[in-house]
Amino acid sequence: MLDKIKQLLNDIAIGRQKALARAITVVENELPGYDVLLRNLPQAPGAKIVGITGPPGAGKSTLVNALLGHWMAEHKKVAVLAVDPSSPFNYGALLGDRIRMAEFYNHPDVFIRSLASRGALGGLSAKILEIADVITHAPFDYVLIETVGVGQSEVEIAGLADCTIVALVPEAGDEVQTWKAGLMEIADIFVVNKADRDLADSLYRNLRILAHEKSDAEAEIPVLKTIATNNVGIAELASAIAAHLSGQHSRKEKKLQLLTEKAWHLMVARRMQDISRTELRNRIAQGIETEGFNLYAAVERWADGNN
Repeated sequence: MLDKIKQLLNDIAIGRQKALARAITVVENELPGYDVLLRNLPQAPGAKIVGITGPPGAGKSTLVNALLGHWMAEHKKVAVLAVDPSSPFNYGALLGDRIRMAEFYNHPDVFIRSLASRGALGGLSAKILEIADVITHAPFDYVLIETVGVGQSEVEIAGLADCTIVALVPEAGDEVQTWKAGLMEIADIFVVNKADRDLADSLYRNLRILAHEKSDAEAEIPVLKTIATNNVGIAELASAIAAHLSGQHSRKEKKLQLLTEKAWHLMVARRMQDISRTELRNRIAQGIETEGFNLYAAVERWADGNN
């Protein structure tokens, strides 16, 4: 088993995409050898992770497409993880990579994988940490992760990405005040997409004010306008990403924070691996038929291993 895993990792390191796809499948589905694969990952990843988050309708997929086009023109190699809502029937991704990114699907310098969120909170897949680690050891310049876009819980991407882009549309102006604290914590770059719409200038000004207020402690967060469908502002966005990745003032501290968050999520997942939702559902179904059933008391018993 170990020899096979080492060969698989070697194939990933030299850019064999079939090996990468196979490794992702092994990790995502916890197939035999997945834990051996993760334990044998090299210590230092190469590619940087760029997260794109924002509410539904912000044009995140269009931004990803536009960035891919820009980076392909610069002969970059890019992997894309598009986290989709899960089908309630088979837990597979509802939206397919071929549909959304058909232009680049067969491009030799692009690797695209759709992942189902499978009910995970935060707009990410339950196995996104492990899968991202596998991909960063392939010879890519960037790994783009696009979240489902589920509101305030999408801040989870900040615990994974080296650079987090928050995409908004002009109609989101009122929501910015609601999200103010969370947005300022996670955003490395703000993007006002669909900037040809009404209210775009107003949202842009509001974001600039928020970014300026935050700039006392560190460098001011860039706020950019884009019209991704026409590739307007995409070159500026790519430059801002590169500048952030190469010039982070608190890179060491942020890296420590990212690793701490990853360790936390991995430990939670490991401790929860023996918890079956189906079994919980059956216990609750039996419990609610019992007089005096109390969910909190029941959970305390179950958590201690008692029936």
